[in-house]
Amino acid sequence: MTTVLVLNGPNLGRLGSREPEVYGSETFADLAAACATTAAELGLTADVRQTDDESELVHWLHEAADGAVPVVLNPAAFTHYSYALRDACAQLDGRAPLVEVHITNPARREAFRHTSVVAGVATGTVAGFGLDSYRLALRAVAALLS
Repeated sequence: MTTVLVLNGPNLGRLGSREPEVYGSETFADLAAACATTAAELGLTADVRQTDDESELVHWLHEAADGAVPVVLNPAAFTHYSYALRDACAQLDGRAPLVEVHITNPARREAFRHTSVVAGVATGTVAGFGLDSYRLALRAVAALLS
């Protein structure tokens, strides 16, 4: 069974309590369970991780690049300014799919959220569908792998 890394950046561990009017009431545990269920339905395994540490996220992306492991990535705040993250994502190019995912639609939010430095090196982006963004991203990964 193919493993997909589902990587999450800063503050996503606070889902359910952080701005529920924006991000919903579902928790990070709910997100992890949804990814596990969807992945299993698709014949995949989801390795769901979250960190508030940019360095750790970069190391996980290096791990994915070195092992040609597909990635679903919610870079969270790092989306808009982390060139270190962008460069780590670029190392997946041609090795494995990388789908950028967002719970909300950044284009409908504050202007500083409109730019993603990751989008240009991602295989694709899914945004604005709550936790369904992750389900859709996993479906995209499965389709790209088949």
